[in-house]
Amino acid sequence: MTTNDARFALTDAERDLLPSEEDVRFYQEHGWYLSKKLLTDEEADLLNSAADRFYAGHRDRTLPARPPRLAYWEPSKGDVHRHNDYIFYEDETIRSILAKPLIAAVAARIARTSQIRLWNSTLIHKPQRADDDRNIVPWHFDRHYWQTCSSDEMLTAFIPFHDCDEEMGTITMVDGSHRWKETGGDDSTSRHFADRDRSELEDMLSENAAFNNAQVRKVPVNIPKGHISFHHCRTYHGSGYNLSDRPRRAISLHLQDRTNQWRPFELSSGDLVVYNNDVLVGKDENGNPDYHDADFCPVLWEDPR
Repeated sequence: MTTNDARFALTDAERDLLPSEEDVRFYQEHGWYLSKKLLTDEEADLLNSAADRFYAGHRDRTLPARPPRLAYWEPSKGDVHRHNDYIFYEDETIRSILAKPLIAAVAARIARTSQIRLWNSTLIHKPQRADDDRNIVPWHFDRHYWQTCSSDEMLTAFIPFHDCDEEMGTITMVDGSHRWKETGGDDSTSRHFADRDRSELEDMLSENAAFNNAQVRKVPVNIPKGHISFHHCRTYHGSGYNLSDRPRRAISLHLQDRTNQWRPFELSSGDLVVYNNDVLVGKDENGNPDYHDADFCPVLWEDPR
């Protein structure tokens, strides 16, 4: 289905920022893509000031329930690597910028889908310190803990609020790993990387590379201010310490393609996996979690043709 909804209209200048066919082929082959400048400096600065207010306690609204595996930094946790899920829902200023049709239109183009919906969003603050291993994000891919999703084509936009390079611990991709076949897994793969052993994740990357007779080629993505890095849900990625003189601020904006819907995924215990969204979204006509929920999974882009 298509729509003429004016919310998704792009200006001529914005259309010039969409990925070319060559860019789309690059994403499909490599599993990641660095965009042109999609945010103005003013928008990036506004994200940063909104994050300051959020960390100081500001909320435009709060979650109606607390999901079981919610990542949610609070001041009592101190100067650590901060993750706050559902920032799109809780902060209107941040929401207004993340909901720019241009961002989702870029995602739709590279993922070759006619619709993009929100899946989740996480505000991230990586402090400038190399004395805490929790500031390292180990190798993982997002599809592992999105097992309740039917689609293998979901993707994430990583949006720094400033220039983001290797010194700051920028996101690093394992090039082409989204095309690997898996060696297999167990119940642990359905858990978020923060809930899994780092050495286990390192071993899994090595084992999967060997199984696919593939080279592990790690590509740090140096992201100029206002540009956005996109990666496929099966692309291995991680990040190192922030060795700069200031915090690394960013948002991970997780996105669904048109085809995605809830599916049951059973653990060895017989229990079904429950993703955090399942606690918050409404039910579809079959009584299952509705991944089209307007509050938590709104449409961000619809092909207007």
